[in-house]
Amino acid sequence: MLQPPHSSLQVAAVPAPQVPARDRDQDAPWHTEAVCRRDEAGLFFAPSKEPTAARLSREEAAKRVCARCPVMVECREHALLQPEPYGVWGGLTAAERRVVLARRRRRDLELKKAARSSDRIAAAG
Repeated sequence: MLQPPHSSLQVAAVPAPQVPARDRDQDAPWHTEAVCRRDEAGLFFAPSKEPTAARLSREEAAKRVCARCPVMVECREHALLQPEPYGVWGGLTAAERRVVLARRRRRDLELKKAARSSDRIAAAG
């Protein structure tokens, strides 16, 4: 993901070692340990006018890379906070990230609404 796009759709054959978050160097940026740094960026970003079947296949291959990445959660949160409009980040496509963000917004609104109701009940009681 952090390399310029290429046309190759190779997936690394050797899984990266899983390093627990607590054992990682806290001073290094999360992306230095990203498995995708060793893969073709074209796997994570769609070429223009990509046929649907090819896109789905490429996205599934990218998600398999993400699934073995020790910094998948950090990558996903980065993509959700930015928000990244393109590509597979943290095992989610752009469309899947939009769904997650919409659910988070709905949940936040419901929590605020519940908090206001609790405040009104406490004030009345």
